[in-house]
Order: sequence, then C-alpha cells, then structure tokens
Amino acid sequence: MAISPLAGKPAPRDMLVDLSRLEREYYAHTPDPDNAAERVSFGTSGHRGSSLRGSFTEAHILAITQAICDYRRGQGIDGATASTSPSSIPRSIRSSPS
Repeated sequence: MAISPLAGKPAPRDMLVDLSRLEREYYAHTPDPDNAAERVSFGTSGHRGSSLRGSFTEAHILAITQAICDYRRGQGIDGATASTSPSSIPRSIRSSPS
C-alpha cells in the first residue's frame, strides 16, 4: 500500500469537516427510511454513516438501541449488556458499598 502524500502533515482546509454543522445535523435531521442512502449501514470497521449525509443521526442511535432492547427482551435476556467487572461500570452508577 502506498503512503499518502498527506501522511504526517496537517489536513488541507478543503478536507476539514465543519464540526458545528456535523453536530447540528446529527440532532436535527430525521432520516427517511424509504431513502436507502439514509439507512444505517455497517461495514467491517463499524458504521458507514455521516450526519452530513443523513445516514448517522441521533435517530439512528435511538433506533439501534431500541432494537437491541427489544431483541434482548424477546430472548429473555436482562441485566448488563457488557462486562460487569467493577472497573467497567461507570462510577456514577456503581452501587455504594454496604
């Protein structure tokens, strides 16, 4: 694989993303489920969406989370969805020691 001529250099201005717009679109855009370009898509390295294209928004995260909860409920699974070792549980939700 060839090394990019941009390796080790600051990104050119025309490659930079407007972070304020990215965040604004993440919360404001309601994806159209009939538009295939705005559906959640996953690849080998994770999601392939962008709020600037309407394909990764808060609505997507809420729908994915709801689908996971519905699946787990349907399978009779409850409890934590990840490791329950004390170090993996955020301090703000750990039980106080007795």
